[in-house]
Amino acid sequence: MQLQRTAWVLMAISVFMGVAGCDSPTLTNAQTPQVETPTQSPERQPDVVYVPTPQEVVDEMLTLAKVTKDDVIYDLGSGDGRIPITAAQKYGTRGVGIDINPERIQEANENAQKAGVTDRVQFLQQDLFQSDFSEATVVTLYLLPELNVKLRPQLFKQLKPGTRIVSHDFDMGDWKPDQVVQTQEGSTIYYWVIPEQIPANLRDTDSST
Repeated sequence: MQLQRTAWVLMAISVFMGVAGCDSPTLTNAQTPQVETPTQSPERQPDVVYVPTPQEVVDEMLTLAKVTKDDVIYDLGSGDGRIPITAAQKYGTRGVGIDINPERIQEANENAQKAGVTDRVQFLQQDLFQSDFSEATVVTLYLLPELNVKLRPQLFKQLKPGTRIVSHDFDMGDWKPDQVVQTQEGSTIYYWVIPEQIPANLRDTDSST
């Protein structure tokens, strides 16, 4: 199932990149400014095609991470904002969504207003590879495998030991997950906890970044 999902995503990207002039949003799936800001152009083209995480998978990701009201959740590639919004609604969690596409940021802010959680969530139009998410106690992802691996050194550098990471469908390469869960919907959720030290097999590649 995961191979089929990966092939579908990669095929979608190939088709997408062949369409001239198309503005591609990021993949996936937080105190919001009360004044709506005008839509800005992306800093650069998004890395992946936007495919939202099914709500059932969102719920299971938050359950696996044992999210509580005391957490600060960062969703990297936040799309329509459903992960931080759901966490705020169900658990009272404060959350931040980061996405490079201004259309997704506008959509996420609108969804937060509809859900009544603008006091708990915030959405930032940023390049996640240049973002500061060191405040996070939980990080959620729905990116492609190569992007997870590219992000891995940044996670080790910024996040405190004990921070939980959950990824929809894609792993972190040589960083072995603490837990893997198969959902009834056919998705895979990977779970890691930031250790006190970078794992020995990753030190040469991830400690110098």
